[in-house]
Parts: sequence; C-alpha cells; structure tokens
Amino acid sequence: MSRPLLQMNGIRKRFLGVVALDSVDLEVYPGEIVALAGENGAGKSTLMNVLGGIHQPDSGSLRINGEDVVIRSVSHAISMGIGFIHQELNVLDNLDVAENVFLGREPTWAGPLRLVDQRRIHSDADLCLKRLGFNVSSRTPLKGLSIAQQQMVEIAKALSLDARILIMDEPTSCLTLSEAERLVELAKQLKAQGVSIIYVTHRLSEVSDLADRVVVLRDGRNAGTLAGEEITHDHIVKLMVGRDLERFYAHAPASGESGYFKIVGLRTTRYPEHAISFDVGRGEILGLAGLVGAGRSEVAQAIFGVDSALAGTILVNDKPIKIRSPQDSISNGIFLVSEDRRKTGLVLEMNIRQNISLPALSACASAGVIDRVAERRVAQEMCDKLNIKAPSIEMNTANLSGGNQQKVVLAKWLSLNPKVLILDEPTRGIDVGAKAEIYRLMRALAERGVAIIMISSEMEEIIGESDRVAVMREGAIIGVLERNQCSEEAIMRLAVGHSL
Repeated sequence: MSRPLLQMNGIRKRFLGVVALDSVDLEVYPGEIVALAGENGAGKSTLMNVLGGIHQPDSGSLRINGEDVVIRSVSHAISMGIGFIHQELNVLDNLDVAENVFLGREPTWAGPLRLVDQRRIHSDADLCLKRLGFNVSSRTPLKGLSIAQQQMVEIAKALSLDARILIMDEPTSCLTLSEAERLVELAKQLKAQGVSIIYVTHRLSEVSDLADRVVVLRDGRNAGTLAGEEITHDHIVKLMVGRDLERFYAHAPASGESGYFKIVGLRTTRYPEHAISFDVGRGEILGLAGLVGAGRSEVAQAIFGVDSALAGTILVNDKPIKIRSPQDSISNGIFLVSEDRRKTGLVLEMNIRQNISLPALSACASAGVIDRVAERRVAQEMCDKLNIKAPSIEMNTANLSGGNQQKVVLAKWLSLNPKVLILDEPTRGIDVGAKAEIYRLMRALAERGVAIIMISSEMEEIIGESDRVAVMREGAIIGVLERNQCSEEAIMRLAVGHSL
C-alpha cells in the first residue's frame, strides 16, 4: 500500500480537566474511505476538530504526505486541502445558496474595489449543486429551504474546496433516503478521483457499504480497527460500547387505555386543506412516518402551540383543552422534544442545571426566589436517571456531545412528569449506545402511562419502537398500520401515495 496521506499520532486533548482524546492514532491513505465510529463523547468530533484546525492538540503529531504539519486555524486546514462538512448546520439564512457556498471565498473583480463577481459565484455554485444532483437554483434564499436541503448546501460548500481530505461528520443525518443514497454514491465517486474521506456517522448501515476501514474510538482512546469482511454492525457496536447490546429495540406491547390523547380535525398553516385526526393510547408509542415535507413536524408544532392551528380539537382523557401557546401545552402536561435540539431545544449558553430547570422554575422557587438547592437537586437527579455524561451540572450544554445534549432536552421535560410526549427525530445524530438508552427510556415512560408520539425518518426506529404507525403524505394521514402490519414496504407504499 502507498504511503498514508494523513497520519495523526498520539493526539491528546483535555477540556476543563476532562480527557477528550488520550493518545489517539489515525491513518488515512489516498483514495480511501475511513469510517470513524464511536459513542457520543468517544472523541470523534474532537479528533476531527483538531484535524480541521478548530482545536489545537495538547500533544501528538500530524503528518500530511509524509511531512510534519501544525494546523493553526480553519483557514490553514483549508489551504492544506482539508474540507469539513459539519454535523451542525453552519449556514446563514439571510443569504442565498451561492453566497453560503462561497462565504468568505467570494470571487471578485474590479481590482482594488474587490466587487463580488455575482455571475461567477452563481455559475460555480450551480456546478457544485449539479454534481450533488441537488435540483435547486443557486439563487434560492436559504431561509426557503428545509433542514435537509440546507445540509445539501453545506455539502456543496465542502465540495467547492476541491479538498484532498474530506471530513464528513454525520452528513446524512438530516437527509431523506434518496438524498442519503446520492451522497453515498458521491462519496464513492470522490474516492475514485483520489479524494480521501473520513466518514463520521451513527448510521451503521451506511458504513459496511461505504468504508474501506472502520476506526472505532471509545472513551477518547482507540478501541480497534475493522476492515473488509470484519465490518459488520455487531462488530462495530461491540467495539463502540465494549459489550453486546442485547434487545436494541426494547419493544413491549402497549398497555393502558386506548384513545387517551385525541386530535380531531387539526388543520395546519402548511397544509390548510387537510384535516388530520388520530389518537394515541395511554402507554402507547405512535410512530409518525412519512417523507421529508410530509407535514409531520408541522403537526407537532401545532399541537404544542408553537404554530397556531387553523382548526381542530385536542382532547386529553376525553377532556377538550385549548392550546394557544406552548405554555398552555406545558400546563396540560403535553411536551415537545423538537428535531433541532441546538436551535429550539436548548439554550446553549446556559449550563445543564439551568436548561433542565428552565421550564419548571416555579417548582424550584419560593416567593418568586429560585431555591438553588432544590434546582440543583432536580437537575442532578435527572442527570443520574438519564446517565448524562458530564463532569458537573454546571457544564455548559454547548460543550456536551450530541447524545448528551439530547438527554438534557429530555430531562427538562421528564422532570415535569408528562402526560403526552411528542418526540421529533429523538435520536438524530446519536450513537447506538445512546439510542438504546433513549429507546429504553421511551418504553419505561410508556409503561408509566405516558402517551408518546414519535416522529422519525429512520425506518428501523419506526418499525422497532412503534405500537402503531401513522403514515403522512402532503399534510394528510394516508393510513395507520397496526404493529403486525408494519414493514418498510408497507410504510413506503403509503408514504409515496400508493395503497397497501
């Protein structure tokens, strides 16, 4: 085999006394796809941030093409041919697609006046979009695109760099099945062109199809490497968590009264022509499936009061309730875990304690004064119960891994003892170990009598965790499948408008 294009040897990094990386090694060869796997908090993002110039290692060495390098900044990494597709969106919705793709690298003309060459910026961006198979004009304002489409813009941005080493950090987490397949094919094309790719993903089904090798991290250390036929779901999981995950989908039959939570004739502003009706039993997990744009999140937001419903009745235990705002939902025990935890689920500038207590400050206060002892007690109890990995409840949530951030979002609502819990993409961007914990938590809540609505784009998750599945298409519920009817084929047929 040829000389490695990239060598990272003995990389160490500490944050606030916590060892994030402990002598980690990574090699990548020219035209090779290396999957980087590990639980949330294993050190994957930190290692990639070192390579991408975001963090400086405390010790260790980097070599590119056999030469020792010190990557001092993001721009320095880019100049050395390192492109980075981040898991969290780094786009500006007040700009159009082309302006986002070439942000900070705009082609100019008119000499010292340095005017942006609008014709070139859009023609070059259109080429990147065409290469991706993304059928959107480069002049489209970003605020008009869905989260999945904005992720495709991030990918186009990285492709415009002509990188020799391309880091893809959860690139398909927000994409539809067809978009994800297109991205996987694109990665293979880039590999054929000699581009080396480091592919960070929690979708282990993509790894066996795509990766030449899998490097697994656990607790900030190298846990092992797999290649060829060794790359299987079970082998990867065992290296990631150090044990076999038995009963990954901890499903048990729903128990409790049916029809506990009812939605009758709900009309959303996105799809006002369709009235939606469904019910969820106490102790039941109702999966809400459908393609991107089917209107699932809009239904969740209308129920919770984020968006005003045009019509409809909501009943809890046959009692009609009026919801004009999220506060009305909260007071009635109806909570929403939104799909974008960083934007609408957390206040990243606040610490864990503050985020968990935020919706229930009145319960931790006396005469309008917050009881810090009570607040800390509640936060610590929820951290222990949900196994949130952090050195202290005073740690800022911005510094947590994605899985632990998601647990903090869940913790703040669970501390209020929900009657109805709506989970919008509850495990997006979360590793298999954290997923298993959240699935067990969902089932435990159902066993306590909580009615759960789970919106998910992961077919395995929908089939594995749901007692029933309601399938949406263009703002309408096309059908409801009992558990024994649920299959990928049955769900997809309804989602694309076919009958069973």
